Amino acid sequence: MVMMSPTPGSGRSGGRRVRRRPMSEINVTPMVDVMLVLLIVFMVTAPLLTVGVPVDLPKTAANQIGGKDEPLVVTINKNSDIFLQDSKLDLDQLAPRLLAISQNRRDARIFVRGDQTIPYGTIMSVIGKLNGSGFKKVALITDPVPSAAKPGQRRR
Repeated sequence: MVMMSPTPGSGRSGGRRVRRRPMSEINVTPMVDVMLVLLIVFMVTAPLLTVGVPVDLPKTAANQIGGKDEPLVVTINKNSDIFLQDSKLDLDQLAPRLLAISQNRRDARIFVRGDQTIPYGTIMSVIGKLNGSGFKKVALITDPVPSAAKPGQRRR
């Protein structure tokens, strides 16, 4: 009896290479992973993009103001400096600049952010200037009060 040693290509295929069909499926797992990471990055960075001038806002239990269009934000910091979005300007420049930005639309929404340490009269002079220029949709922005410390509620 003669024994033969196995040699390459002596299997069932007889030395021929077996061709496999090309895979016709797309692996979407890496794309989904990248999209989820991007979603998290944008969710974290989006709130940081809206605040331009640091202001210590007063706390209140008022409801949120809803709307479709992006409001213009006027900020008054603790030094009583007035900012429109991120650019500093004087009170006399505020109304003409707002009219130019809003394209003479006096129904544009304007949010006023005022530091809680500045005098009430400073905020009222800004709101009076806006009202005197014809802007009727002016609102004050505050920080919400934490639910445990809302004014007017009794602790049990």
